[in-house]
Amino acid sequence: MCGIIGGSKLSWNYEAAVASIKHRGPDAQRICKFMDFALAFVRLSIIDLSDNGMQPMQSEDRNVAIVFNGEIYGFQKLRNQLIYKGYKFSSSSDTEVILNAYLEYGDKFVHHIDGMFAIVIYDKISCKIKLYRDRVGIKPLYYFYNGKDFAFASELKAITNLCNDIDFNVDYTAIYDYLTYSYIPEPKTMYKNVFKLPPGHYLIYDLKSNRIETIRRYWKLNVNDAFSDKSNIQEVNEEIRRLIGESVNEQLVSDVPVGSFLSGGIDSSVVTYEIMKINPKIEAFSLGFSYKKYDELQYADLLVNDLNIIKNQEIVDKNKVSKLYPKLKEWYDEPYSDTSAYPTYLVSKLARKKVSVVLTGDGGDEVFGGYSRYNDFQIYSKDSHGINNAKVSLLFERLVASMELPENSRLSDFFLDDIVKICIMTNGMPKMFKKEYAKQYHIDKDYDDYWFFRKHYHKEFPPITRMQYLDFHTYLPGDILTKIDRVSMQHSLEARVPFLSKKIVEFAFGIAQETRCPSGKLKGILKDSYRDLIPDKILDRRKMGFNLPNTFIKGDFAHQEELLKSIWKL
Repeated sequence: MCGIIGGSKLSWNYEAAVASIKHRGPDAQRICKFMDFALAFVRLSIIDLSDNGMQPMQSEDRNVAIVFNGEIYGFQKLRNQLIYKGYKFSSSSDTEVILNAYLEYGDKFVHHIDGMFAIVIYDKISCKIKLYRDRVGIKPLYYFYNGKDFAFASELKAITNLCNDIDFNVDYTAIYDYLTYSYIPEPKTMYKNVFKLPPGHYLIYDLKSNRIETIRRYWKLNVNDAFSDKSNIQEVNEEIRRLIGESVNEQLVSDVPVGSFLSGGIDSSVVTYEIMKINPKIEAFSLGFSYKKYDELQYADLLVNDLNIIKNQEIVDKNKVSKLYPKLKEWYDEPYSDTSAYPTYLVSKLARKKVSVVLTGDGGDEVFGGYSRYNDFQIYSKDSHGINNAKVSLLFERLVASMELPENSRLSDFFLDDIVKICIMTNGMPKMFKKEYAKQYHIDKDYDDYWFFRKHYHKEFPPITRMQYLDFHTYLPGDILTKIDRVSMQHSLEARVPFLSKKIVEFAFGIAQETRCPSGKLKGILKDSYRDLIPDKILDRRKMGFNLPNTFIKGDFAHQEELLKSIWKL
């Protein structure tokens, strides 16, 4: 895990850019200026701690250079295949495996790897800069392009520090979008001419013409859109346990200490259980709240006691959390308001005292169907396979009644479009609430507030599958993975996500909804797979999430607006 930077102008301030993201790589830094491009790297040493694993790394003939942030799962198998083909290795790093895989397979190398990654390859022969972002969007990759000059980096602040001759102007449509989603959706950032490379995409910049040659998807998630099928449940359960166990085993590869986040929820419990099968001496890290209604430590203790896990924990109160509010700007570089960032920052700080890597349960809800709003959506949906839609009015009346409706609005407005309902269920601000912001930011009257949702919304999918697919492409990379990457890396801690390996994602979305969530039972297949292995009180408990107690912080809309005005001055 580390930070990467590059630019087409050698006169830019690479030293300032490197300094701005030194938290991502405190162990070593390097800047390499070539004839027509510069690459920079900050290193957090995880695999091959020697200088041989340092970046930028170049091919033996010096024609190809690479910088890479992330980890490649099971890279040893690909390494052995390349050795069989005649390639030589001077390190045991996954970076050199990627480099040689590119030399062997060209652009198709990305189909031979799985992992969390932001990879940039400088091909001197073709005069191309090639960017690749992992399939799910676990690792960030920003780029600047103004029609001529080009730069990239792991964080937005590195680009603004690097390009010292550029005036960065705010994109107010992105700020307006933040109010809808609680984050700025890709490919936008808060600045014009600066973008996020979407997950599962690659970009090619031509150094001769100074133009972006292509931005293209290299992976698409295929979905079983059947409501039910005739799956053999026992076989499905066995395959899920096998895939998760294999993914955890691959992601435990490290030359530094590894731990586990253990919240007391199903996902982190499954990951920790699988770790314990491989390494019984693993240490788990948990965070609790002084407000007991939101405290989950009692459930974490169930697994700790059952498996004799070494647990490290901390209790936080409102005062400790409130001191972190101004830090959001430093962490995220643009408006972001998920309140679970605060406890995630604190548990990352706790873990970093003992380990450099943690495995987390992130992604389990999107992959196996765990959010309570999925069942709500089945009720709201008009094609919900037998769900009693007479409940729609009553349930939605209750939801909207808890909100202060703008003047002259009608409850029927909420029923005109499923996307508006989804916006409300995900704590976003609907269009009718943003009229003053639309005026302030000069947003066109015909602007589609929900464009990011519509882009990934497939009405033909069954309701739970539909919501999972939507969250997988929006909420997961835009909110959840952004959250964990930035706050863990503030402490130079690498967070790995076993549920998001390609094989688990494709298997889970490849089974029918009724198999994944039988009779609407959220995460049913995952629970059944670990029944009798993990305490029932963990498997059958109500989902809480890692959110702050409502006594700690203002409501969602109020918090969004407060951050926008007090921290961002927008």
